Amino acid sequence: MATPSFVHLRLHTEYSLVNGVVRIKPLMKAVAERGMSAVALTDQSNMFATVKFYRAAMGAGIKPIIGADLWLYDEQDNGSLSRLVLLCQNHDGYLNLSRLITRSFNEGQHRGVPTLKKEWIVDQSDGLICLSGGREGDVGQALTAGNAGLARERLDFWTALFPERLYLELQRTGRDNEDLYTTAAVELAAEAGVPVVATNDVHFLDEDDFDAHEVRVCIHDGRVLADTRRPKHYSPQQYLRTPEEMAELFADIPEALANTVEIARRCNMTMNLGTPVLPDFPIPDGLTIDEYFRKASHEGLDERLKILLDESAPDYAAKEKVYRDRLNIELDVILQMGFPGYFLIVAD
Repeated sequence: MATPSFVHLRLHTEYSLVNGVVRIKPLMKAVAERGMSAVALTDQSNMFATVKFYRAAMGAGIKPIIGADLWLYDEQDNGSLSRLVLLCQNHDGYLNLSRLITRSFNEGQHRGVPTLKKEWIVDQSDGLICLSGGREGDVGQALTAGNAGLARERLDFWTALFPERLYLELQRTGRDNEDLYTTAAVELAAEAGVPVVATNDVHFLDEDDFDAHEVRVCIHDGRVLADTRRPKHYSPQQYLRTPEEMAELFADIPEALANTVEIARRCNMTMNLGTPVLPDFPIPDGLTIDEYFRKASHEGLDERLKILLDESAPDYAAKEKVYRDRLNIELDVILQMGFPGYFLIVAD
């Protein structure tokens, strides 16, 4: 396959729930047909599609990049919301992103939207590459508001948190303030020595799919397409553009395209699928897990036989042996399959 010239690093599938109509298998076919050897998954605030995406990508010979598009909640800025994209470089990054998303659902719900606080990311940034979120990121919001000082302050925070792993994100999808933001972001990037990267914030595969995507958004928002007052956050240009289209779009900022390939090379998370992974069950000292499983099972049978059988009956030993032999057969099967830990966890 030819050397890639552009990689999509921000893409929402149908698993984003609030937006996105990209289906996994057609995505892989489209990525291959359009001459790209890698693609990122960055669903909104979740990683539901990770395993399906990873399997489909590997099966299609496409490099999978796992990430998420996240909301940040800033209490010091009147509870404002901004965007941030995190991509996994390795397994540590995957675990950190998983923890952050879990915390956003458990502790960061605001009006039904799972959000993160900046301080949560401080201890969970290892193994992650950060894209600034474009004009919707906190740096982007400061730039479009004309507050260059605040933008630099916020950029310095992210640069310190993600050393050599932060990229100012640029988009040209025909939405409000993109040109204003891009000009200011490129100037800030040059001043601060921070690299830029181009994304297309993909929500559908082809331009013709825009109307279907708008229906999806309206269903989530509880609105109708004909509502002239409904907010319109998306444009028909947010489709899976080809590398040639992106090269034309960012002909004046070629490094923004080259950095997509560099980021793709830096993201090398792999998944070990098909192998059971169970937590370690606490076992008393002096026993193996197999021995403890047998002991606990027979003790459980002892308690049940007190109810099922009359110990004073002359045929008690014969009846008890039937149950005991059957249990031993079942235990042999479970132990042979290597599942004693699973049964102990379920019993607990």
